[in-house]
Amino acid sequence: MNSSDLRIGIGHDTHRLQPGGPLRIGGVEVPFDHELVGHSDADVLLHAITDAVLGAAALGDIGELFPNSEAINRNRDSIEMLCLAAQKVSEAGWSIINVDCIVFAQQPKLSGFKNAMRQRIGDTLSIDASCVGLKAKTGELVGPVGAGQAMEAQCVALLFKP
Repeated sequence: MNSSDLRIGIGHDTHRLQPGGPLRIGGVEVPFDHELVGHSDADVLLHAITDAVLGAAALGDIGELFPNSEAINRNRDSIEMLCLAAQKVSEAGWSIINVDCIVFAQQPKLSGFKNAMRQRIGDTLSIDASCVGLKAKTGELVGPVGAGQAMEAQCVALLFKP
């Protein structure tokens, strides 16, 4: 293996919170009295992962693949979007080795949902859940995340071309 066989991609996403529900993060419904706002289902974690795997393969970003100007993407399930992005990455000859993610949310606490999220993401990407790193951080009461106005997510993806 040489370095040209490996690619690293980074993804980031931010969504506003509003009263309502359900809150979907990592393809899992989390009980909470707020929901994320977006054109699709606004799953901030899956959007960051989608951008990371697309970026690693130099295949654009989530907005290019699923533009918010197209009606088909209104309320679209982000699991479907990630699955299609992973398929595109695979068709380009790349295999996803792992993803490492961070969700930034003041509330709710996500520790009880992380294993389900890791499993759902792993199943979607056709990798073992042990290859999905997932951390949750608060905003320490600073900025839009700390004030409970928004959630953010970041992801790094590693791809290999056999």
